[in-house]
Amino acid sequence: MSSYPIPIVDFTPFLDGSAKQQAADQLLGSFKSSGFVYLTNFGISNEEVQEMFDWSKRFFALPHESKMLAPHPDSGMHHRGYSFPGQEKETQLPDSGDSEAEIPLPSVKESFDLGREDDENCVWRSIGLKCHEVEKNILRALALGFGLEEEWLVRYHGMADNGLRLQHYPSVALESVLANKVARISTHTDFDTLTILFQDNVGGLEVEGPNEPGRFLAVPPIPNSIIVNAGDFLRRWSNDTIRSAMHRVRAPPNAVTRDGMLLSRYSIPYFCAADFSTVVDSIPGTWSADYPKKYEPVSVKEYVMKRFAADY
Repeated sequence: MSSYPIPIVDFTPFLDGSAKQQAADQLLGSFKSSGFVYLTNFGISNEEVQEMFDWSKRFFALPHESKMLAPHPDSGMHHRGYSFPGQEKETQLPDSGDSEAEIPLPSVKESFDLGREDDENCVWRSIGLKCHEVEKNILRALALGFGLEEEWLVRYHGMADNGLRLQHYPSVALESVLANKVARISTHTDFDTLTILFQDNVGGLEVEGPNEPGRFLAVPPIPNSIIVNAGDFLRRWSNDTIRSAMHRVRAPPNAVTRDGMLLSRYSIPYFCAADFSTVVDSIPGTWSADYPKKYEPVSVKEYVMKRFAADY
């Protein structure tokens, strides 16, 4: 029995073909039970991951004026560029109705959003394409888990123009986080198909337990792994058979300086969305006469852009 709050899946048997169905079933089972999974041996080397973090730290070490030379637009409709601490907010939009429940706590983080890069010599284009390959392999495994043809979900994710985000959580007083005066990231769900997360060794990520709403469990870093979580779009697409779990970044244990300050934290999420030009209906096998469809077909672009716009 793992001591970690979410399952750990070795992706080797899927990638080398030695036990594809077994790995696929483990992955889908993790998404159904907790919405999160640790994935090891996923196809990107430790050296490449470390290079990403090295470039990220170099960027966030720049003066504020330099980072603001590539500012994020005031609107969330175009997710590119630098966002200063407090600029982005975490919101929750229900699938039915137009009301918005905004989380009031300000998030003390800064970020830089990147998309597909046409310069073949750009380090981010290279890593973005590799992340896209990881995404497609995860989708292939999920399709097998659902009993579908392996490329079924990949066909809806043909474009590599997903969101790669550099994130920095500056050092902040532990007391202010524990007293709920500020948050590193407020409680929220992601809203695309999948999120692939690379994180440093500081920690702080917490996920809501599946059986105890409001109780959050620490998701500590595991060396040489990524964390993958399902977003609201995949939950809806799966007719609520997959879980999109609330999560947040809080105060990690053993990461506090003598003067009560939390250590800086770096993470790099890769947000995976289906192609904007498509309209999707419930995944085959997730509904029946006894368990009917809960949602009408939805435009990917309409769904995702509505959520983007709510965050700025």
